[in-house]
Amino acid sequence: MTEQTSASSAEDVLLSVRGVEVHFPIRSGVLVERQVGAVKAVDGVDLDIPRGATVGLVGESGCGKSTLGRAILRLVEPTAGTVTFDGTDLGSLAGEELRRMRRQLQMVFQDPMASLDPRQNVQSVLSEPLRAHGVGGDHTARVRELLDLVGLPASAANRYPHEFSGGQRQRIGIARAIALEPQLIVADEPVSALDVSIQAQVVNLLEELQDRLGLTYLVIAHDLAVVRHIADVVAVMYLGGLVEQAPSDDLYATPLHPYTKALMSAVPIPDPAVEDTRQRILLQGDLPSPADPPPGCRFHTRCPFRQPTRCDDERPALRTVEGHPQAHRVACHWAEDIEAGRIQPAASAVIEPDPAPDPDPAATT
Repeated sequence: MTEQTSASSAEDVLLSVRGVEVHFPIRSGVLVERQVGAVKAVDGVDLDIPRGATVGLVGESGCGKSTLGRAILRLVEPTAGTVTFDGTDLGSLAGEELRRMRRQLQMVFQDPMASLDPRQNVQSVLSEPLRAHGVGGDHTARVRELLDLVGLPASAANRYPHEFSGGQRQRIGIARAIALEPQLIVADEPVSALDVSIQAQVVNLLEELQDRLGLTYLVIAHDLAVVRHIADVVAVMYLGGLVEQAPSDDLYATPLHPYTKALMSAVPIPDPAVEDTRQRILLQGDLPSPADPPPGCRFHTRCPFRQPTRCDDERPALRTVEGHPQAHRVACHWAEDIEAGRIQPAASAVIEPDPAPDPDPAATT
């Protein structure tokens, strides 16, 4: 990458996260309460979100994805690190300055029923952010416009959340998020609570709104198929930290981190010939407690490629690997050796493909 290209890319970064940590204190004591530890939900994350792009954040439950999304919006206060939005350090803002900045950063929550007030009709739900931020004009007309953008009829404005299906409620949540014309939307599991038939409609709606309104997305999900469909860049998270980040096509074609390899091998392929002949990597054990994360590489307690040196005592940083794009970064000491086949997974962690079945003797007679 040339210096000119690097400068251009830097200028196009809308959100920059550097060294963000979110630690929740563990307190003990009856009369005198004292801190005895901390849950390290997010533990040193660096992430850039380009303007107009969609970044997917994936990982298993409990790895800190949602906490990171909330920390970016300062719905949860970071313990350390910086979040820079369009050149402004969000950590330096307070009071009215922070409230004004929130117009530019909005969130779509996972459970639309829990995030919508059951006592407010849709007109009230969608006009509330307009009133809160002093947006003038005809709020009724604006609500009709928002409903039209998300594919709902104008008559929906007089109805209450319980009168809608799950997919319709999520559309209302999306309409509320775009009401103030933000630049960035953090979508926390936007389709996980919906039926599969409805998921595609909501994902297509998000893409359509991005094209029409110039939105930037951070999509948090655990469904790799959904993320592959919508994301330009995918970041893989494990136990509070990023283990791999790459352009979507490159990550799915050539995953480098052992954890990413295991995740990809678990995704079913709708081709029996391929599905029956591919090798699968089985992760053993449970996710360690974020209150007591293992030293060194966070993944070494479950890694099928674990080595006796470095893995247990040296935490790897995200880095590029020779032969891959600069944007493809991985946090693994042995990524080159694993890719070249010099390091093989433990036999107990590999599920080999089924051998070809014997032909049916009756079919040959």
